[in-house]
Amino acid sequence: MNESEHGEGRCRRGRGRPRARRMIGDPAAFRCFGPLCGRPDEVVVILPEEVEALRLVDLQGLEQEEAAHAIGVSRKTLWRDLHEARAKVADALVNGKTIRIAGCGRRQEEGCPEDGETHAGL
Repeated sequence: MNESEHGEGRCRRGRGRPRARRMIGDPAAFRCFGPLCGRPDEVVVILPEEVEALRLVDLQGLEQEEAAHAIGVSRKTLWRDLHEARAKVADALVNGKTIRIAGCGRRQEEGCPEDGETHAGL
């Protein structure tokens, strides 16, 4: 990738190696979650690949090597996604924040509590 190509396939900060493409199962299942008490003003955004790492390792019980192979990334990349996801979930649970999965495919008429402008901006 030369310097004139902007952003495609690169990490958000624009430096380092391009993000590896991940194979994610059932992206339509992604939603927003929040505490029942009050309306929290802080939101934790979790990436779909982080949710997939949580699903494979913590929910399905796969070893990190197996989960990395299923997603199509290295074990180190999976570990980083898993570590980030766990930290974000813990932050949301302990501090009463809303968890929003980036790229949520639900439309407002399907029951997403966010307005279209805020929801589409993620």
